[in-house]
Amino acid sequence: MDEELQVWLYDILQPINEIESYFEDRPKELEAYRNDIKTKRAVERGPEIIGEAANRILKAHPDFPLPDAKQIIGTRNRIIHGYDRISDDLIFSIVLNHLPKLKMQVEQMLK
Repeated sequence: MDEELQVWLYDILQPINEIESYFEDRPKELEAYRNDIKTKRAVERGPEIIGEAANRILKAHPDFPLPDAKQIIGTRNRIIHGYDRISDDLIFSIVLNHLPKLKMQVEQMLK
């Protein structure tokens, strides 16, 4: 694996780790998340970075086996360009259901 690809994979992994750290001292509860604007804004930034890194990977290595890359990029675009239509439910669902799986996949790729 070339160095540039490794950097982009770490660019995916880092925001996931950061998002996990926001919930270390409290349970992941949607209502608490909705009421914490600082955490919401920080969490929303993670998928933007992840999507941009995925986009760079696909542009440089179109055949690289990054699962769900197009959906990840699409989510990034929706957050950035459709910021007024992004629901807390969607972002929180990504945090709970998709980021843990993506983290495991990326960690495997980096081994």
